[in-house]
Amino acid sequence: MKVLVPDAEPFLQLKMPGVQFAPYRRDADLPAEAEGLVLWGLPRGRRQTAFELPSLRWVLTLTAGIDHVVHDLPEHVTLYNASRLHDAAVAQHALSTILAAARGLHRARDAQAQRQWTRPHDLWTLQDRSVVIWGHGHIGRRLAGMLEPLGARITGLRSGRGPGEIRQALAGADVVVLLLPSTPETQGLVNAEVLAQLKPGAWLANFGRGTLVVTTDLQEALTNGQLGGAILDVTDPEPLPEESPLWSLPNVIITPHVASATQDILQRAAMFTQEFLSDLLRGVEMTNRVERHKGY
Repeated sequence: MKVLVPDAEPFLQLKMPGVQFAPYRRDADLPAEAEGLVLWGLPRGRRQTAFELPSLRWVLTLTAGIDHVVHDLPEHVTLYNASRLHDAAVAQHALSTILAAARGLHRARDAQAQRQWTRPHDLWTLQDRSVVIWGHGHIGRRLAGMLEPLGARITGLRSGRGPGEIRQALAGADVVVLLLPSTPETQGLVNAEVLAQLKPGAWLANFGRGTLVVTTDLQEALTNGQLGGAILDVTDPEPLPEESPLWSLPNVIITPHVASATQDILQRAAMFTQEFLSDLLRGVEMTNRVERHKGY
């Protein structure tokens, strides 16, 4: 089986019986006989060319989300996601930024830049705080396991929960963490009506997709006192324009879509690919197969 892989050193070192690894380059033709594609960093035009290869049977995308792939891929091609590859990084990023918000580290950094010895009186901890994880999949469960030892009370919301149950969970939340994928059903999900259901002072943390949140409604909730603050690793639009008011709000922590980033990501991605192919060739039931009608 010929498999297209990224042209990066860790992937060039891959060897496996029954598999011929073919690194793809931006300016080279793609082999028509390729049956598999390990997707990482291909521009959309080249990606579409790869999707149309006559022998292509499956695609493994190594990014945390699949919304950039699922709508362009032919129906006969099976799509697999990078489930588990990014769990630790995203969960730790979420935990660290939530703790930064609780302990006012963003404000301390601002004060340090101004050489001001400012001691805030509204710091808090996660002890006995209600944290709602909206999108309670692999990453959500990993995050819950980190928050619980700190005393947080966790409520996990998965797809299929009714409006009443969601409303009840949000009403009691001190922190709402968004880990949902981008689908037609989730785009604009967190709007003014949903934000109004949160108790005053609650924090919203988005590590899913920027399109989950209506940006103008979020800005209003942050300035009128409805929200205590927001943590945004993803935004809509993205990158966040320089003129966006979100940049200058003191109760907002922004990170530039780096929750899944680590310095060893290429090595880990190559290892993940090798384990994936081993399972695929042995006929193991693949738990990371995407249900395309759901979008994740």
